[in-house]
Amino acid sequence: MDVGESGQGYLSDINVTPLVDVMLVLLIIFMVTAPMMMHGVKVNLPKTESKSIKTKEDPLLLTITKQKLVFIEDYKVELKALKKKLKKIFANRAEKEILLQGDKDVPYGFIMKVMSQVKEAGITKVGMITEPLHK
Repeated sequence: MDVGESGQGYLSDINVTPLVDVMLVLLIIFMVTAPMMMHGVKVNLPKTESKSIKTKEDPLLLTITKQKLVFIEDYKVELKALKKKLKKIFANRAEKEILLQGDKDVPYGFIMKVMSQVKEAGITKVGMITEPLHK
């Protein structure tokens, strides 16, 4: 006796309802968690009128806090070790580009010390992050 002789064949339709349910749950999870995934250190940025910078790859974010602490992305770095760390990071990157965000209350001289370390590390493009002026 062969399988399927009784007139009942195999059901070849795919039930997509569980797949849709799982995808909707994943969508909701990503929508809720995406705003929380902001990286970087919070600083009080100066407000200016400027245009956005267009980049090919994600530039490295360098942050200077009000307490004169320096961060590469989320990682704290001593000013003395900044040049060495940047050289290691940019050794294999095609674009030598960095974005600098500094608290508006950081002394200008300290920002220049940081920028000097960045330049000595061989970084060719430095962008400054500011907040737009609200009219």
